[in-house]
Amino acid sequence: MATLTDNTRGALIMTASMACFTFGDTCVKALGTLGMPLSQILVIRGILATSFILGLAWWLGQLRFRMSRRDASLVALRSIAEAAAAYFFLTALIHMPLANVTALLQMLPLTVTLGSAVFFAEPVGWRRWMAIAIGFVGMVLIVRPGTEGFDLHAVYALIAVLGVTLRDLVTRRLSKTVPSLTVTVCSSFAVLIFAAIWSVGQEWVAVDGSTGLWLLGASVLIIGGYTFSVMVMRVGDVSFTAPFRYTGLVWALLLGWLVFGDWPSELTLIGASMIVGTGLFTLWREKRVARAAQRPIS
Repeated sequence: MATLTDNTRGALIMTASMACFTFGDTCVKALGTLGMPLSQILVIRGILATSFILGLAWWLGQLRFRMSRRDASLVALRSIAEAAAAYFFLTALIHMPLANVTALLQMLPLTVTLGSAVFFAEPVGWRRWMAIAIGFVGMVLIVRPGTEGFDLHAVYALIAVLGVTLRDLVTRRLSKTVPSLTVTVCSSFAVLIFAAIWSVGQEWVAVDGSTGLWLLGASVLIIGGYTFSVMVMRVGDVSFTAPFRYTGLVWALLLGWLVFGDWPSELTLIGASMIVGTGLFTLWREKRVARAAQRPIS
């Protein structure tokens, strides 16, 4: 049997990571439909996930909280963005079709490129500007403002995209000396603290056999997603493995249909295809631009 290359292993790990996150989102959505408060879900899931990530960071020697004031401020801002994105994304997820919310999150390569150009003055060529414009048209086809399907939860999904974009832009400004797992621990802890404060005064529901299984799935799967996302950073070329993030949308389509009986409309599928296509093009162009910048001047 032929040995898998690093890129192949990286692609498989990235696919597994996206599967874990999407299956975990499915569990959260199922719990929401069963009447469990989102704050309760986040607290219970957060305790398990944060404990695991904390232990993993300590075991790998990546638990270092001593950092410059600048990095500490960026980590704090990133953690706030993570908590806000979790609230808005999961609230939208409970009330919207799984595939629709997941498709909107695929805007990230485009929104991060746009944010880098606007806030950090990073050069963006006309091809990527065109891809961003087409991607936003795809987003409009999914949310369809002005129609009956456009409501507050669609706005929440878009705010979640902004939150994750801010998180990723802040991450780019962090010093390379700050361990990624330390950053992940801080973000996970921030979501947990936010959920705990939010849950004050709310009535939690009893966990029975059905909700217990969904809750266990949500907790185990997010731990798996975090673990695989750490592993993929150590295997293969990032430019090769990054496009496999889009496999999460395939899982969302299948799970939304199988678990909740949802199948996106034709316009939503067209919009999602536009977002994925322009996102892949943006990743490819960024790779080419980076390679060109590294070529020696003759």
